[in-house]
Amino acid sequence: MCSAASTGSSGPENCGLEIFWDERLVSYDFGSGHPLNPVRVELTMALARELGVLDRPNVRVSGFEPADDKQLRLVHEEPYIAAVKQAGATGAADLRHGLGTPDNPVFPGMHEASALVAGASVAAAEAVWSGRAEHAANIAGGLHHALGGAASGFCVYNDPAIAIAWLLRNGAERVAYVDIDVHHGDGVQAAFYDDPRVLTISLHESPRTLFPGTGFPDETGAAGTSANISLPPGAGDGPWLRAFDAIVPPLLRRFRPDVLVTQQGADGHTLDPLAHLTLSVDGQRTAYGLLHALAHETAGGRWILTGGGGYELVQVVPRAWTHLLAEAAGAPIPPDTPTPGGWRDFVLRRTGQVAPRRMTDGTDTATVEVNRWGDGYDPASPIDQAILATRRAVFPEHGIDPMTDE
Repeated sequence: MCSAASTGSSGPENCGLEIFWDERLVSYDFGSGHPLNPVRVELTMALARELGVLDRPNVRVSGFEPADDKQLRLVHEEPYIAAVKQAGATGAADLRHGLGTPDNPVFPGMHEASALVAGASVAAAEAVWSGRAEHAANIAGGLHHALGGAASGFCVYNDPAIAIAWLLRNGAERVAYVDIDVHHGDGVQAAFYDDPRVLTISLHESPRTLFPGTGFPDETGAAGTSANISLPPGAGDGPWLRAFDAIVPPLLRRFRPDVLVTQQGADGHTLDPLAHLTLSVDGQRTAYGLLHALAHETAGGRWILTGGGGYELVQVVPRAWTHLLAEAAGAPIPPDTPTPGGWRDFVLRRTGQVAPRRMTDGTDTATVEVNRWGDGYDPASPIDQAILATRRAVFPEHGIDPMTDE
């Protein structure tokens, strides 16, 4: 198995990762001042390249085609696709389809840029399902809020949902989707809410305090195949990882997906300006290792990974997602690794900001064990209350005891 959990700081060479990248992906750009600035993806790829992640013998960086209308229609309605094309061509808002709002302003070439992001995730699905790659990544993807007929939350086409629908259309019988973005993965949940072939798990800040206002534990879908862990503001590495351990591994082990699809929004970090959790880069890196190990344990190693949210563009996203790519390549980056001087110079030229000097936030999570649910339940803990609410809502549908995992 190729994972940090089993191999320490260096994984085996035969764990193939295919990264789908095209410089044109930065054209998914809502304009100056919008939180979703594509420079975060540009800086991520530059950092991964400088640290040698892209040059490993088991890593391939590949081109791809934009998603065509047939692929987009796996999730999106035809009138909506037409509306995106029209808005991008004319610049006119279409509020009925969520286009031209402050969250989703219209920009030239909107359809082309959005279809390119979706195409990278479809290509990742094809690579993994065909067996050409064990793992495949679209770091520019993870646009999980887009709905069948409307843009939402900075997302025009829902690339994770399209990739999942493509897998189902091409023979997958069970697909699991784990979303660790600070915001609820509402668009992916909605696309498969009544489909028991797709297990969606979202670990997010409480919808009482954060967009999109959904993701309560009682949103359980078909046969309990929607699981939502709603965490209170302020939750940091320890509580967050405890919640992950209490929900994600038991459900994946019972569901046994053919493929694991994950969304790694980095906006749960304490520096993120749009949310209220307090994760560190080290906590996020730990989660990536757990997901990698679970892909091998429960899905035969078939893992499709995407980016997602993340609005601290220099200090957080590039380091977090470089750790993600390195983990998927089977070569986790030691937390105390210095960031390359050439990359720091590039960041200064590109953004005017001073880049972080190390790949760690220097937190204890870089070394300590995860506080596991099996160690005991604290009824006075808000985190444990949130965990138990989800376990009680979903676990019985899977034949799992909410208290014991049996």
